[in-house]
Parts: sequence; structure tokens; C-alpha cells
Amino acid sequence: MMTQKMLRNAGLGLLAAVAATAPAFAGECPVNKSGANPLSGAPTAPKGVTDTVIGSVDLGAEIAVPDRQLRTRRLVVQPGGIVPLHSHKDRPALIYTVSGQITEYRSSCSVPIQHKAGDIAREADGISHYWINHGKVPAVLLSSDVHHGN
Repeated sequence: MMTQKMLRNAGLGLLAAVAATAPAFAGECPVNKSGANPLSGAPTAPKGVTDTVIGSVDLGAEIAVPDRQLRTRRLVVQPGGIVPLHSHKDRPALIYTVSGQITEYRSSCSVPIQHKAGDIAREADGISHYWINHGKVPAVLLSSDVHHGN
């Protein structure tokens, strides 16, 4: 009969084995493709995208972080639509793909990153990037970020 300690150790060993062989998380740069990407020729104007704030919290009032909001936006990117080049220096965000699919071009990844429904992208550490919907249906995204200003 296995003891609690033996079960725990077996579980930890299994987790370590899975972590060592697991692929990159969905929505992230593929393994061995991280690296500088100058994003030459990146689009600088939006196209076919609506951006609606659906909620926000004043972080100055909540946790004494002045001039910052935690906000969530709904972006709908039409086929051929573009979210232009922008930076996440000092503006971390999480993007959840609700439906459709969209391609991200990121300053820290040498290949495009495909995001499909259910994927979440982490935008932090000063990355710059842009997104293009190469699909045939609109891509719907939820973006939660720490935004400057009220």
C-alpha cells in the first residue's frame, strides 16, 4: 500500500516530467523561437477593428496606484483587420481570444503567433507587437490591462 508521502513524491515526479516535455502554452511564442524581431514594416494604423471599454476600476481609489485603471475592453477584428503596432512598456495586459483566430507579430518572437478561441496572451515586459486577422470570420478578443489615465 502506498503512503501519503509516496503518493506525493510520485505526483511531484510526474509533474516534473510533464513540465520538462510540455510544449509552449497556447497563445505563446513556440519553444526555441524566442528572439528579437524588429517588426520591420509593421502597420501603424488600425483597420477593421472596434475597441469598446466594457469595464474599468480606478486603481488610485482602490489600491493607491494613482493615474492607473484596470480596464477590460472588447475588440472585434474583422477579416483583414489590424490592431497596429504598439508597446506594452509599463502597461501589462492579458488578451483572451473569445472566438475566431488572429495572428500576433511580437518583438520577442521570431515567428508569428497564432491565437485561437480559448487562448490567452500575456503582454508585458515592454514587448511591442501588432495583430492581423488573416481568417474569414471576425476575431473577438477581451483585453484586460493596467492603463494610464482615468
